[in-house]
Amino acid sequence: MYDIKSPHAEEFICHEEILETLRYADENKDNEELIDQILEKARPKKTEKGVHCEGLTHREASVLLACEIPEKVQKMYEIAEEIKLAFYGNRIVMFAPLYLSNYCVNGCLYCPYHLKNKHIARKKLTQDEVRNEVIALQDMGHKRLAIEAGEDPVKNPIEYILECIDTIYSVQHKNGAIRRVNVNIAATTVENYRKLKEAGIGTYILFQETYHKESYEKLHPTGPKHNYTYHTEAMDRAMEGGIDDVGLGVLFGLELYRYEFAGLLMHAEHLEAVHGVGPHTISVPRVKRADDIDPDVFDNGISDDMFIKIIACIRLAVPYTGMIISTRESEQVRERALRAGISQISGASRTSVGGYTEEERPHDTEQFDVSDQRTLDEVVHWLMDMGFIPSFCTACYREGRTGDRFMSLCKTGQIQNCCHPNALMTLCEFLMDYAAEDTKRIGFDLIERELEKIPTEKTREIARSNIEQIKASNRRDFRF
Repeated sequence: MYDIKSPHAEEFICHEEILETLRYADENKDNEELIDQILEKARPKKTEKGVHCEGLTHREASVLLACEIPEKVQKMYEIAEEIKLAFYGNRIVMFAPLYLSNYCVNGCLYCPYHLKNKHIARKKLTQDEVRNEVIALQDMGHKRLAIEAGEDPVKNPIEYILECIDTIYSVQHKNGAIRRVNVNIAATTVENYRKLKEAGIGTYILFQETYHKESYEKLHPTGPKHNYTYHTEAMDRAMEGGIDDVGLGVLFGLELYRYEFAGLLMHAEHLEAVHGVGPHTISVPRVKRADDIDPDVFDNGISDDMFIKIIACIRLAVPYTGMIISTRESEQVRERALRAGISQISGASRTSVGGYTEEERPHDTEQFDVSDQRTLDEVVHWLMDMGFIPSFCTACYREGRTGDRFMSLCKTGQIQNCCHPNALMTLCEFLMDYAAEDTKRIGFDLIERELEKIPTEKTREIARSNIEQIKASNRRDFRF
């Protein structure tokens, strides 16, 4: 029996329910009447309180994913972009990963950090090296990091992670400061999640890799990550520990994508049903080449077209969730993904331990090949050329707008009253401190146009005044 509220992983991610969902999708993929009903349900609707979007169940979204009728697929993309604009506007949140250590005791078959890889260079940052990495990231203009580390209870205990977080927050360099640290580390205990919450983290991120239990255990033959149940129930423990913003994701290419898609949405439904708030973010990485890893070994790879369709269908299913795409993907794929519902991207990423302080991009400790190798300034310029606002804002975390408080604002579209002016102010900071002259030119033009879109005159004038003070080099971390 499928029990969405069960605390047990194999009940809220029910194998039989996923198989039944896939059968249902196959039976209805050409049912145009049903597909039209699902698309209409997904479309955002104006209400007295703002905008409302019902979202889709994992079965409904799976029907759309299976549908191959060209005009219906095109409609999916149109509604996905409509949803993204309704709740997140034209803002794109910027971040960078920071790799602390690639020591790992697991045997994951798709990751070069696996224990049996004896020729990869192993490295763990000292606190001085963490500080230098942070300074390098601040010199680019980053304000938000996602820290990464392999699972090794001896080399990378929770005390090390907490010390690194403290170091990151302590670094004040010129006008730079990392205002929020998100954490992507292995599944851990409720007690350790409480410690992470107390350390002031933003979102706790953990990729499921695959929701197919049998495949999961084969792909993780050794190490603590082999325990499917402990890994899958991590988000429940994190929320019990007080972390109300969590980020899901699967590694597309390991298992059949339709299975992963249904499992991912079932996980989101479970969090919403049990904790009253779904995932804050969903990431969509694909298996990529890396040291000791050949992605062609995995026979479940997906085309770029299907990848974009998956993103659009996720956006239709979970309209209020932030969606993340990394530099694993090329500039061309990322551009298409932005139109399909992505709201956060990384820029100038280095996936090696200590990579930001190296002049040349090091490859000896990379977790995966980086496809988009542009500088942060180039990515910001590119986004603005397409009409997006690159946002370095972290105000919601620091103002307590997290978990259900964030979602309650997002679900009415009211969050834009905070996010839009904050995005413009943080973009202005970037332009003043880090941007090339041409980037500044188009950036200030964009800010001027976007200020006029702020609906409330009082908010618009406060934002304009704050931006003028930022231009005058009066840094006070303005935020709504």
